[in-house]
Amino acid sequence: MRAGPRGAARWAWRLPRPRTLRARLTAGLVVLLALSCAAVGLAAVIELNGFLTGRLDQQLRDVGPKFAASLEHGLRPSDHDGDEHADTRRQSTGTFGARLAAGTVTNAAVVRAGSDATKLTTPLDPEDKRRLARVPVDGRGHSIRLRHLGEYRVIATAGLDGDVLVTGLPLEPVESAVHRLELVSAVVFGVALAATGVAGAVWVRLSLRPLSRVAATATRVSELPLASGEVALPQRAPENDPGSEVDRVDAAFNRMLGHVEDALTKRHASEERLRSFAADASHELRTPVASVRGHAELALLHPGPVPPQITRALERIAAESARMGEMVDDLLLLARLDAGRPLERLPVDLTRLVLDAVTDARAAGPDHRWTLELPKEPVTVTGDTHRLHQVLANLLANARLHTPAGTKVTVSLEAEGAAAVLRVHDDGPGIPGEIQPGVFERFTRADHRRRPENRGGGAGLGLSIVAGVTEAHGGSVGVDSRPGSTTFTVRLPADRVRSG
Repeated sequence: MRAGPRGAARWAWRLPRPRTLRARLTAGLVVLLALSCAAVGLAAVIELNGFLTGRLDQQLRDVGPKFAASLEHGLRPSDHDGDEHADTRRQSTGTFGARLAAGTVTNAAVVRAGSDATKLTTPLDPEDKRRLARVPVDGRGHSIRLRHLGEYRVIATAGLDGDVLVTGLPLEPVESAVHRLELVSAVVFGVALAATGVAGAVWVRLSLRPLSRVAATATRVSELPLASGEVALPQRAPENDPGSEVDRVDAAFNRMLGHVEDALTKRHASEERLRSFAADASHELRTPVASVRGHAELALLHPGPVPPQITRALERIAAESARMGEMVDDLLLLARLDAGRPLERLPVDLTRLVLDAVTDARAAGPDHRWTLELPKEPVTVTGDTHRLHQVLANLLANARLHTPAGTKVTVSLEAEGAAAVLRVHDDGPGIPGEIQPGVFERFTRADHRRRPENRGGGAGLGLSIVAGVTEAHGGSVGVDSRPGSTTFTVRLPADRVRSG
């Protein structure tokens, strides 16, 4: 089956290609050298073939048509020993002669090794005779192929009596010399290509070593936790010769690392100032907020008559003071988590914790349908009971506040391998797609599409506390939400989970 041009093109595209820069440079070097060697070898073969063929033509001109002319008489050397016709037959082995009259070969012979005149005549088939008849009578050398003799270089000259005399010498010595040159060139160039490929790979590897150091430095930078906290960038890539392209890449990369490090340092300082301010402000706000709430509650306990408007205002002051107090407590908790303050490390029965949290949620949201899926054996983890309860309470409050009445909320707990997995699922309207990537960030609040009647909402700290507390316990939290299905998944690490 023969492949067409399109099939050949498709096959060519499937050839493996070097992927690394080092491999491409080495392959390019070897390909260029191979093309150069092929050009040199081709030129040498063509030149040698032309030179040897020219020598053969000169030899034919020097010999002349005497051997072909002697065929007209059919004389034997023994009959005319010493005369001119006998000398014409003392030719080199393989010399060919033919006489043509009126475009037809009348006589043809070839000198064979150790033969005498009686063995000179050689048979020619019709195709050989036609090829001889087509040789131009111009005294120049022409190459033809005779069926029983092989490749010959022949010259045709006009005879004295209107005939054509063809004299030829075999091209086999020329072809042998050319083939030997081709073989030697192939071996020499093959060895040169192999040696150049190895040496070029080593040289390219040494030349690109600075780029490897840049890549290693970039890899180490990519593994650093650049998203938060103070970051110390690794040592810069060394710079040697500023004039080379590779070292200019090194210098540019080092300058970029310097700018990144400066930006990260400034960002970290700004975050530290912000966290310090939030912690200080929250701490300072606790007392006045508690004072306002206390005075409002005290005023509500006054035994004397109080106008309804004043009572309503005092109730709102107490409620908002309580909400502000919760917000201050949340900010203080986040500040402590940011500061890396250790949490309690005690055995916590997650099964009991889930039961209590769902019971509280059912009392706070009787218009929702609450279901539990618990394992047969209790699941116990090591951690802070109060903070883990806060994680559950925030997830359940999130499901209650941001879904309409009648929504089914399913809380499940199970041990997957050596990890405790807690899931809170609801069949509400889901979280908007544009909010999901930052749902665990601070002060992120969904719009009112989940529950339009929920206008008060929170401060956007609940899920950030869930993420912070879970990460402080060495776990992780994620969300998968679409219309009709929202699932929050909390996983705790294996070394803090056991069933029993």
